Amino acid sequence: MTPLKPDRCSFCKGKLRDGETEFMARVGEQVVVITEVPAWICDNCGEAYYSSETSQKIDVVMEKVHQGVFIGRPLAAGEIKLS
Repeated sequence: MTPLKPDRCSFCKGKLRDGETEFMARVGEQVVVITEVPAWICDNCGEAYYSSETSQKIDVVMEKVHQGVFIGRPLAAGEIKLS
């Protein structure tokens, strides 16, 4: 079954194209980055939209991260507060 592709970006109404993006989330003191995530990406504002299959895969990875079962390689990162 082919996933339903949204026609336009819900924020800026830009056109969507097939591509890949990164999914980032904070889990406690860690920042988790999932790379090479298939998505439909807005040509105008860059907003990413995921198929239900991709969203389910992200959920599985994040559940494993929360359980401490899945640990990725450490990345060098800096945190800057804007305030």
